[in-house]
Amino acid sequence: MSDAVKVGFVAFSTAPRGVLVVFCDDALKFGEATRKALGKATDTVKRAAAANQFKGKSGSTLDIPAPDGIKAERLIVVGVGKTADIKEKDFLKFGGVTAGKLNAASESVTVIAELPEAAMQGDAAAAIASGIRLRVYKFDRYKTKKKDGENGALRADISIAVSDVAAARKALAPASHVVDGVIIARELVNEPPNVLYPVEFARRASQLKKLGVEVEVLDVKAMKKLGMGALLGVAQGSTQPGRTVIMRWNGGKKGDQPVAFVGKGVCFDTGGISIKGAASMEDMKGDMGGAACVVGLMHALAARKAKVNVVGAIGLVENMPDGNAQRPGDIVTSMSGQTIEIINTDAEGRLVLADVLWYVAKKFKPKFMVDLATLTGAIMVALGTEYAGMFSNNDELAERLSKIGTETGERVWRMPLGPEYDKQIDSQFADMKNTGGRHGGSITAAQFLQRFVDDTPWAHLDVAGTAMGAPKTDINHSWGSGYGVRLLDRLVAEYYEATK
Repeated sequence: MSDAVKVGFVAFSTAPRGVLVVFCDDALKFGEATRKALGKATDTVKRAAAANQFKGKSGSTLDIPAPDGIKAERLIVVGVGKTADIKEKDFLKFGGVTAGKLNAASESVTVIAELPEAAMQGDAAAAIASGIRLRVYKFDRYKTKKKDGENGALRADISIAVSDVAAARKALAPASHVVDGVIIARELVNEPPNVLYPVEFARRASQLKKLGVEVEVLDVKAMKKLGMGALLGVAQGSTQPGRTVIMRWNGGKKGDQPVAFVGKGVCFDTGGISIKGAASMEDMKGDMGGAACVVGLMHALAARKAKVNVVGAIGLVENMPDGNAQRPGDIVTSMSGQTIEIINTDAEGRLVLADVLWYVAKKFKPKFMVDLATLTGAIMVALGTEYAGMFSNNDELAERLSKIGTETGERVWRMPLGPEYDKQIDSQFADMKNTGGRHGGSITAAQFLQRFVDDTPWAHLDVAGTAMGAPKTDINHSWGSGYGVRLLDRLVAEYYEATK
């Protein structure tokens, strides 16, 4: 993967060039190397700070063009707030804030990775670099011309000055693969549905073979043989045939139980016969955000050679309303043998996941299983776009995900499961209905999925509010966010540490 922005590390002693970026706390204090680089420009910063009421608040910036006392074209001061309050995820934010202040004309940039008390450690400097790359990502390949005042993609050579270049480079190596995975997920979500349909999605996932991932693509014939009636029921209304893709990264010991990740991949969702309203239907190209995350995650794990056995599985369909589409009132038989009455064809994602979850649970018997799906609008009513909804049958897995979510900034909020909700999806004619009505819609959807995991420790992440169209952040200005890749990569890393 090639970036328009090149980010590397240099020693503190390297002379700054182009745009100079430095960090200060809420008392406008700088580190030793920063003060040396600024020289007499320190007084310029103090005057500019007073004039602009800049207090060094975390994430705030002070932009000084052609500063007196140094050769830099621009000086950008980034506030970090109280250094005692800085969390791990803040360094990623500082990198994103830095990138956000650069423009397309910024060809050379020097960032001094230093806090007032000391130089940033290798992990922190690598996070700065990752934050820069995540922020500058831009999906504009289909634009043939730019409007007046519209910024193009940033193209810059960014040098991050550190006290220990070797340590920073070592920390960046795995981090860069995770960033690549996030960008892959964003690319998939951002692609238009006439370009990214199930067969093409499967082809792109198959490119993971280059990294040593075993990839198996199940076509319609293979899925029929397996009895995946729930998934195929969704796919039957489209001229684009469905696919299931199984990706295996065997980085652990032979015979060790894998961990598994399952993604909903509805490449476009019209709602089927229960058709959606026209307003914002174009957003339904992103209804495969869960599958996109799984592909990005598998890339990250394979590229950094994670020492764990991992299964990634995605169910890929289009939900279309032609004469062959399934109808409300139809009854389908899932791979598990359980029958499902179709009440609303727009509750299709859970049907796709039902068969893929069952397949993974039975075939691979994973240590734990996490699925991601842009499943319900109801989760956005409950949590907005700040948290993904988390449902789990295992307290340990749920607590670990909650902790990691806080650390990475990809936050989850645990929602309830319970047999009381089952009555809402009980059917008069089949084993269950595919929707339980308006009340508790995200809960009954999760309750439905739970019927297809048996005793496997499992968590379901409803990412409808976080995988696409979420508010812009310091590290993401893309419509597709790549949510979940960083969260689950860290989950796998902690799992490895806990079990080695």
